Amino acid sequence: MQYPWISQVEKLLYRSPTVGGLLDLCEENYAILLQLAPDLRAMQGSHASCRPGHMDLYLDVLEQTPYTSMVHLTYYFSHRKGQEADPDAILRVYHDARQIEVVQLRQHVLPVASSYQHPSLFNKWKINVFLSKWLAFCLARGHAFRNDEQFLTKIHG
Repeated sequence: MQYPWISQVEKLLYRSPTVGGLLDLCEENYAILLQLAPDLRAMQGSHASCRPGHMDLYLDVLEQTPYTSMVHLTYYFSHRKGQEADPDAILRVYHDARQIEVVQLRQHVLPVASSYQHPSLFNKWKINVFLSKWLAFCLARGHAFRNDEQFLTKIHG
């Protein structure tokens, strides 16, 4: 098996979600994202978190409003055709509700929909489980978008 942890995640992906469970998951995703980017509400432009021995993580702030942020989060892999973004997520961050809505997600690892076209409870659950695992993975690898000396965060563009 190429990804031994997939069987554990599949149990989460295919369980019967509830609206309350989904809201809890969106709230957990918000908390993890704010650990990665504590100053998200004030951020503008494009940023990269560079950790030695790991892929650079890119965060583009697409829009800031008084209560929401729209962000693009991705890795860029070298590909014979150029750079390929994967996973590639557009997220609307609701600061007042402390929630994240997945607007668009493309990825090729987990068995979730390749595009976010059918917003049923089950599909929203799968997409948010993926986002939860990815955000936690990024945090565990030491990624962060901060202005501390210990973090190699740079503005890219």
